[in-house]
Amino acid sequence: MRFASLGSGSKGNCLVVESGATRLLLDCGLSARETEHRLARLGLAPADLSAVLLTHEHDDHAGHAFAFSAAHRLTVCLTYGTRAALAESRKTLPGVVVQLIDGRAAFSVGALEVRPFTVPHDAREPVQFVFTDGANRLGVLTDIGTPTAHVQAVLSGCHALVLECNHESAMLWAGAYPKWLKERIAGPFGHLDNASSGQLLGALDRSRLQHVIAAHLSEQNNRPELARDALARAMGCEADWIGLATQAEGSGWRELR
Repeated sequence: MRFASLGSGSKGNCLVVESGATRLLLDCGLSARETEHRLARLGLAPADLSAVLLTHEHDDHAGHAFAFSAAHRLTVCLTYGTRAALAESRKTLPGVVVQLIDGRAAFSVGALEVRPFTVPHDAREPVQFVFTDGANRLGVLTDIGTPTAHVQAVLSGCHALVLECNHESAMLWAGAYPKWLKERIAGPFGHLDNASSGQLLGALDRSRLQHVIAAHLSEQNNRPELARDALARAMGCEADWIGLATQAEGSGWRELR
């Protein structure tokens, strides 16, 4: 089992999870052409994908999902609320096969079992995911305002984590964003700051962790070294051990053994 980010941030999010011949594309916030280009950097083509999964309807996660899926005849797996929100904003397309998922029920695609879990975020019916091939577990948490006990329970014991480190609180409040946007980002249905992400990581069972990736960093209100430092303190490791998923480059393949 392995995974790689194609890009992570407010301009577009996309991640691939692979086990054997099964490859899932988690979110599709990059244009179809850019997604194809970044897949090629990883040695993949759209024809190699098994399905597209969506966490929620925001453009940086789902804005190009239906166009990409229509072009490559891929099934889109998403919650009822996410589909409804995308339909209202005219982001769905006829002819694309849709699989509705329950945020509380696991399902399988090929060699991977997928467990959605609900999160507090300002979307219609948002979820995040844990993936397993039966031996290893990857937890992905990129958009959440408040780390709940449920989230902590789901992510404990994972072998790899992709964790949101959206902003450094002091940078956000001192920055140029309008007050309403700062309050939305820092609010209970917004995004995790570095310290909160570190606190969540510190509360988890970390005994099996092989990889921790800092993701969804704000280009205006964060710096990579601050995000890495916050997670490294929780892990008790050097900051260089913490991986980084960037907007421009994503991250390379990470293997789970």
